[in-house]
Amino acid sequence: MSAKPSMTDVATIRKRAREHVNEGAVTAGYHADRETVLKLLNDALATELVCVLRYRRHHFMARGISSKSIADEFLQHSNEEQQHADQLAERIVQLGGEPNFAPDTLSRRAHAEYVEADTLVGMIREDLVAERIAIDSYREIVQYLGDKDPTSRRVVESILAVEEEHAEELSDLLAGLPGDKNH
Repeated sequence: MSAKPSMTDVATIRKRAREHVNEGAVTAGYHADRETVLKLLNDALATELVCVLRYRRHHFMARGISSKSIADEFLQHSNEEQQHADQLAERIVQLGGEPNFAPDTLSRRAHAEYVEADTLVGMIREDLVAERIAIDSYREIVQYLGDKDPTSRRVVESILAVEEEHAEELSDLLAGLPGDKNH
């Protein structure tokens, strides 16, 4: 015989929902430190926005024999990073916070750096470094969130999966170009 799960009775859930209706998605069952989660998500937002800008610059500045396909890849990555920023901003609002798009502090809050680079190899390398930074940062955020905020965890996990794809694609691009001494 299986044990019955320990569940709050429906009347109590309904009562709490009505009492705290102004708190939106943040219910009594939310167990994370909301302020910490909002800071983590806003820092991730800053990281994504810096990556959008760096990839955009690289898209327009890519030059050389292989530049067209690589510039297209930069643009695709920039668009995906913008989607990530939008997902993070949406989750921040769901948690009752405000997404921080302030340009004057963006690069200080971001985990990744904005490095322009002046060669195609340099651009790919800097984008790969930024992806690796995002991967490690997002893994730590996922571990921190654990079961305390499964929705934010899933948002960050989905972004992490795409960042890992970006890193693999950039690594492959780098390996295929002359002038990269580390591949």
